[in-house]
Amino acid sequence: MWQTRKAWLKDWAAPVPEGLHTPLQTAEFEARQVGAPVSFTVDKAAGESYTIGQAGDGWQITGGEAGVLYGVYALAHGLKTGKIPQGRQAPFYALRMINAWDNMDGTVERGYAGRSMWFEGGAFSYDPARIRQLGRLLASVGINTLCVNNVNVHQPAQHLVDTLLPDLAAFAELLRPFGVRLMISIDFSLPLQYGLPTADPMDAAVAAWWADRARAVWQAIPDLAGFLVKADSEHRPGPNAYGRTHAEGANMLARAIAPYGGVLVWRAFVYNCMQDWRDTKTDRPCAAYDLYRPLDGQFDGNVILQVKHGPFDFQVREPLSPLLLGMKNTAMDIEFQLAQEYTGHQIDLYAMPPMWREVFDQMGKERVRAIAAVSNLGRDENWVGHPFAMLNLFAYGRFAWNPDEDAEDVIRQWVKMTYDMCPDDENSLMKLLLNSRTVYEKYTAPLGLCWMVRPGDHYGPSPYGYEFDAWGTYNRASRDAVGIDRTEKGTGYAAQYPAELKALYEDPAQCPDEMLLFFHRLPYDHIMRDGRTLIQRIYDDHFEGCEETERMRDALAALSLPEPDRTEVMERMEMQIANAREWRDIVNTFFHRFSGVDDAQGRKIFE
Repeated sequence: MWQTRKAWLKDWAAPVPEGLHTPLQTAEFEARQVGAPVSFTVDKAAGESYTIGQAGDGWQITGGEAGVLYGVYALAHGLKTGKIPQGRQAPFYALRMINAWDNMDGTVERGYAGRSMWFEGGAFSYDPARIRQLGRLLASVGINTLCVNNVNVHQPAQHLVDTLLPDLAAFAELLRPFGVRLMISIDFSLPLQYGLPTADPMDAAVAAWWADRARAVWQAIPDLAGFLVKADSEHRPGPNAYGRTHAEGANMLARAIAPYGGVLVWRAFVYNCMQDWRDTKTDRPCAAYDLYRPLDGQFDGNVILQVKHGPFDFQVREPLSPLLLGMKNTAMDIEFQLAQEYTGHQIDLYAMPPMWREVFDQMGKERVRAIAAVSNLGRDENWVGHPFAMLNLFAYGRFAWNPDEDAEDVIRQWVKMTYDMCPDDENSLMKLLLNSRTVYEKYTAPLGLCWMVRPGDHYGPSPYGYEFDAWGTYNRASRDAVGIDRTEKGTGYAAQYPAELKALYEDPAQCPDEMLLFFHRLPYDHIMRDGRTLIQRIYDDHFEGCEETERMRDALAALSLPEPDRTEVMERMEMQIANAREWRDIVNTFFHRFSGVDDAQGRKIFE
């Protein structure tokens, strides 16, 4: 149903027509594609919720205007999968956002599916029919907000609040019939570019300038969701330059947009990106908690603090960010990354639902008020580069709507709606997708070590690539040991967690193997719980990960995938095998040179 070529339900051949203006009109059009009579009862107070019931030989959908549209898509999904939702359905999170890192020159930062779908040459540039398809794609899994520009705001994107407003409003009009609202990333220092001598958030003239800008922006786009801000991070400007706190900076902006119902999403991705590698006390994962925990309760009610799900930066394996557990009086959203920056560039297969299930199980869905994910979309014909990468966008929408979703069930939904397969092939693809994260982790990230990627593009292995750089991304490998001691005797990072988790992580005998070297510095002869030495576990994982990648290729070759998906999948699978071999050989050789320990099974390690 989620046909990767067209990004709409496969049985719905008709493109979305022009002339739709509301979600109800779109629902009426989409209902005609279902293949059975569908009627609606609209209750505006129901908002985005819906109820589906049988009515004679057809179906009755009751809900708000957006709700009935979501109901149509849910009905179509259910008719294909055999699981039509029962009872009232409502999204758990009101704000369910895709963050596009699109630049107005047409490039996409950390984009692996082609150029931007809506920017080129410093201006809006798009095919309206494809943007309507984008609206359908997002709405069909319940995503209701799109932040159109990169969090690292580059010129001329600052003009989204003035001369580009008419173009932004026209773009918003295309997505409005699908219940998708826009958000824009803004530059905190913007007043300086308009003649003000300062961007100090406590300066009355600055606050007045932002209030005036907000008035103009919301006059052009009355349903704009709000502003997204990256401040005081990776050389982006922010309130610290004026001796102000992040609460003071965020609250000034939040008050400017509050009269229009706007939310101010403030990213908590803030750390010292100019760290000296010789400094063993400063620990980058500690940074967000140390900065924001003292500000808990100081943010205005329409501020949402956006926190990455791990304390580093979307690595293959990270623990849950302690900030998500430590701020009880601040509205937060959790940020995931669909773009596979560190998980294979949409070349290597990496299904994310099992990771998200672990995150929500540990965090608790109630800890955050909203959810966001960095986009994996681009101008490629199939939208996402690797055909199977569409699974991650689909699954993110399902988890954003209902964070209690079962990872295996969501993956099976996508498989059923995307491909017509016999049960054996369906189960084979299911197994492959479910195991893909574990396979990728084996040949890349040994036991929670992060940042062993090639600097710059972040694809392929480079164990020492970031080791003496300024980004605070060290593994401290030596001839005797590897890993970072993040216990109380080390950097103290583990102490940011509640007592139960702190005790778990501080004890190497209890710490999960997958995060052992994230929390501990250990000798190569450390005995793991299964009796293997640490170095042997590293060797075994990398050999096994490469072998399992080759078996994945064989399993995929046997599946009845349609063209062109089959060709694209197999081409990328060969690239993944080459990548896995590089990781295996480079990482194993790296640790062999340090440890001097041979592989117990006598497998080839290069000198």
